[in-house]
Amino acid sequence: MFYQHQEDKAIRFGFCVGFNAMNFAIAHSYESFKVDSLLSNLTNLTPGFQVQAVSVARLTSNLELRFLPGVNFGQRELSFYRNDKLYMEPQRLESSYIDLPLLLKYKSTRINNYRAFLVGGFNPRFDLAKTYREDSNIFMDLKTFDLCYEIGGGYDFYFPYFKLTVEIRGSWGMFNVLKRHSSTPHPEFQNAIEKLRSSMYMISFYIE
Repeated sequence: MFYQHQEDKAIRFGFCVGFNAMNFAIAHSYESFKVDSLLSNLTNLTPGFQVQAVSVARLTSNLELRFLPGVNFGQRELSFYRNDKLYMEPQRLESSYIDLPLLLKYKSTRINNYRAFLVGGFNPRFDLAKTYREDSNIFMDLKTFDLCYEIGGGYDFYFPYFKLTVEIRGSWGMFNVLKRHSSTPHPEFQNAIEKLRSSMYMISFYIE
């Protein structure tokens, strides 16, 4: 069978490239809304890019542990409205993530040269981008660290010398990543939001 001798190894390696769409789950501050009537909304989802190394430990014939260190680049745009009118220009928040996901992958029985799978686990994530600058028009900032839980699935396709995997995975942050600055000239942006949780949707292509 194609590639079977490689998949039976206890440890194997590969690489991944893919695309992402970053998002936010926004909890508005209603106390602030009573004062200045400012509401936020995510607009203009922009595709991002990701690159990962792949390390796989075989646990059973259907279960494996996957460590996928890599980088994710992307951005999100928050628009603010007062009385249904756009308030100033949108806040464009760029992110450059270092991802360290540790995932369990459960694979179905192989049929000919393909098999389906489910994957899930946790991803400590570090944002290296520095968005907030007092000399710019960006008055919001994000915390460096977040912990995400991730769930996805896809298909493995077997070829004579490698395996191609196509995977769709969602990632949801567990912490409030809004970083507050006391010296910002426009505190109404950060005051309008109670909590800001990050999320991301990825389509990935693995070669192993």
